[in-house]
Amino acid sequence: MSTYREIVGKKIKKVSSDPSDGLDGQMWYNSGTGTLRGLAVVEAWASGTVMLTPRKSAAGGSVGTATAALAFGGVDTNPALTNKTEEFNGLGWSPSGALNTARSYLAGFGIQTSAVAAGGYLGPPGNSNATEEYGGTTWTSGNNMGTTRRALAGAGTLTSGLAFGGFTTTHSNATEEYDGTNWTASNTMPVALELLGGCGTQTAALSFNGENPGTGNPTATIEYNGTSWSAAPTNTRSAEGVASAGLQTAALSIAGANPPPTKINTVSGYDGTSWASKPTVATARWLTSGGGAGTGPAIMYGGEAGPGVTGATEEFNSSTNVITQGAWASGTSLPQAIKAIRGTGTVNATLAMGGGTPAGPPYAIENTYEYDGTSWTGGGNLAAENQNVGATGVVTAGLCFGGSNSDGSGVNPSFTLTQEYNGSSWTTVPGTLGTGVKNMAAAGTQTASFSAGGFQGGPSPPPATYNVTEEYDGTNWTTGGNLSQATQTLAGAGTLTAGLGFGGYAPGDSPKYTDVTNEYNGTAWTNVNTMITGRDQLGSSKSGTQSAALAMFGGPTAPTVSTTTEGYDGTTWSTRPNMATGRKNAGSSGIATAALAFGGYVPPPPETAAVEEFTAGTESINIKAFATS
Repeated sequence: MSTYREIVGKKIKKVSSDPSDGLDGQMWYNSGTGTLRGLAVVEAWASGTVMLTPRKSAAGGSVGTATAALAFGGVDTNPALTNKTEEFNGLGWSPSGALNTARSYLAGFGIQTSAVAAGGYLGPPGNSNATEEYGGTTWTSGNNMGTTRRALAGAGTLTSGLAFGGFTTTHSNATEEYDGTNWTASNTMPVALELLGGCGTQTAALSFNGENPGTGNPTATIEYNGTSWSAAPTNTRSAEGVASAGLQTAALSIAGANPPPTKINTVSGYDGTSWASKPTVATARWLTSGGGAGTGPAIMYGGEAGPGVTGATEEFNSSTNVITQGAWASGTSLPQAIKAIRGTGTVNATLAMGGGTPAGPPYAIENTYEYDGTSWTGGGNLAAENQNVGATGVVTAGLCFGGSNSDGSGVNPSFTLTQEYNGSSWTTVPGTLGTGVKNMAAAGTQTASFSAGGFQGGPSPPPATYNVTEEYDGTNWTTGGNLSQATQTLAGAGTLTAGLGFGGYAPGDSPKYTDVTNEYNGTAWTNVNTMITGRDQLGSSKSGTQSAALAMFGGPTAPTVSTTTEGYDGTTWSTRPNMATGRKNAGSSGIATAALAFGGYVPPPPETAAVEEFTAGTESINIKAFATS
């Protein structure tokens, strides 16, 4: 019998503690625990970020990867045909250019930046043979397929694609090849199928499962070699309306129905020789879509679950690492319910200041709180009751500026006051804002911060929304470049020379609850890609960067509150896991992968002390003890 050293080429090492990383198959003897240990592969599905538009019977199978997937078409929750397109970047979904023709039960193949949509169902009067090509932003019309059909499968790339099976006026076995311009008929499948799974390439494609009037939900597997189809080993499960992922030699058949409308959550995997059961998905569904590698990572999204349509996303991995998806979780509550509070710093070192409470007048408070990731403690009070301030810096070097008080008279002039925090107390500094504002975007450090936009409460000067930017150098405020539009209750992140300002309420815009995003270079603001959801009174991962930031909570219209979270990668906004508590006008801090939201307006009652912490997905190696006898 071969030894471990003969097979692997290395001997088993003796260590006093487990390593923090390693390679598949690596083993060692842990002298501390007296056990033989090593890395074990984990196969598992985990919940991902939900789609922007829940849908079923969309295309997306055989398009892209688990970290660059594409979903287009389908039937939404109305229910109605949709032409919406979404891109998935491994963390969340973002909207893209719509199909020219809304349709469902269509085929898709290619990659995220170069994909094909073919065939489908148009509703009355029936099916389609239309082709559209996606270039990463927009769809353009291509030449029609030879066979008009729906519920077909696809494989390959934009310039070397394949469409097969489906339903015309009956079940179809038609096969067509696409060269990026024209479709050409090829040899038919040995069995006519609709709602089938498909993946692979034009010269090495795989068909599995589906529906046939003679056999019901077949378990047959058929392989295509670029010319003809041949039978392959039978699948371990029977289903139709499945999601698919992978290649001819490494494929996944995911969920489906057996028989409709009975949804199932089972999964099987194909290695080119045989099928085997894989871990089940969390949500049983059919008419779902998928993509990625058959050995992981793979993705499954959308479909019909229970009586309704879902946008749920699940991700599959087969790895020696245990993968935990990003999520919000409850944190330790603030000492009191507060809205209009502001924060700065990181999750484990947050400085929170000011805000408003139900008791009053005055309704603003001068309290400061510090959070260490576990508990809140009181810090030194502000020089005056204040709310809706600008807050930047860190716990040991914080900055507070602007804001206002509310004495119940309806006259709430905004402050120009600036204060610095040393970790225990606040000091009022000589430098003051040129314009007294509240509800501005703010980010930076104690010696290099910006204040952008905001609202002047009046009565003198009269109430107004501003586009003014001011910069602080640790001593004085000076005028910077103006925002592209006057905006208040917006959020900020980044630094003085690489800043972000996004969302808010812009009286001169339409809609007024804006989705505008601006980047600042220390001199001028530039409009970049918009947010997915326009809203005001939102928060941010203020200590994040211009290319990695979060937008959280807020409201698209008053008095609506939101749980929506979005992430910005320097180019595009995409979805992140939703919060548990909808709120607006709350405090926030942190970075794009670890953020904090606290307090805020939550009707009813108007204020909350609730705290939530966001943690991005993590990976840790899976170490297993092995028997030695």
